[in-house]
Amino acid sequence: MSPAPHTNLKAWVVFSGHADMWWLRILRPGFRHCALLLHDGLHWIGVDPLSSMMEITVHNIPPQVNLAQWMREQGHVVVEVTPQSVHRAAPWGVFSCVEIAKRVLGIHHRFILTPWQLYRHIAKTQSLSATTNIEGEFIWEA
Repeated sequence: MSPAPHTNLKAWVVFSGHADMWWLRILRPGFRHCALLLHDGLHWIGVDPLSSMMEITVHNIPPQVNLAQWMREQGHVVVEVTPQSVHRAAPWGVFSCVEIAKRVLGIHHRFILTPWQLYRHIAKTQSLSATTNIEGEFIWEA
């Protein structure tokens, strides 16, 4: 895979333990949903795949504001990921927050189905290590 054509585009995956639907509670605490933050150098763009709709927001904040850091301060696990440009069709997948994140990031692994599996894949491929904080949730350190 080669880097995405927009080399100034940065991406973060935001993991959340919030679960509006009762059946999401079977997923690992802290990793029940994921969304994306994109930054092109001028704009912060949020991509939040919800069960009822796809929420895409261009945040009206100064470009120098670190929205990813703010999300960390709100208790979310946030991981920076380099989007990949892949020149083949992605495998079919269930429309979910994880599948949308994989498509935006150029990840074509069929059996990454949960936010936790996506988190572990990013850890492996982005050379990150997982540690725990005092609440027992995982955080990343580069």
